[in-house]
Amino acid sequence: MTDLRLDPEVIDRAREGDAAAVNLVLARLRPVFEDFFRWKVRDRFLANDLVHNALMRVHKGLKQLRNLDSLKPFAMKAARYELLDMYRGRYSPKELVLDPEKTPELVAPSQSVEAGLRLDVKRALNSLTPRARRVLELKEFGYRYREIADMLGMTEAAVKMQVKRAFKTMREALTD
Repeated sequence: MTDLRLDPEVIDRAREGDAAAVNLVLARLRPVFEDFFRWKVRDRFLANDLVHNALMRVHKGLKQLRNLDSLKPFAMKAARYELLDMYRGRYSPKELVLDPEKTPELVAPSQSVEAGLRLDVKRALNSLTPRARRVLELKEFGYRYREIADMLGMTEAAVKMQVKRAFKTMREALTD
């Protein structure tokens, strides 16, 4: 694996938010992550995404780094978490093609659905508020509650409650 040698003073400046130090730390971590993901993932494009996301995790978490000598274990933990997220399905094609600014079109139900089992899903969706509909769409596309909260400017608890209420509203609309 690639060696990671950084002066503790540079790491400390990066923790404090010095842009040049952050860039240096991330530039030194990039080859370490590239080596790690090259052996774990055979898809070059997916490996690049994982490298980028692991670097973002490190960047966001630098302020929590207490021991300056533990940068490499801290960074490798971020890389492992990205790998686990990939295995858990976070990098599904549904998430990769979603444009958060556009609402996907609803697919018309097939004609093969039996008449007695038809559900008026469109009516149920229309019973939701636009915000509730948006939260459900983002959840369906694989985003976590925390990510949805960040996108929509809500708390994580509010997103969870919105999902719960939306399902209840849809259930009531479908059973009418």
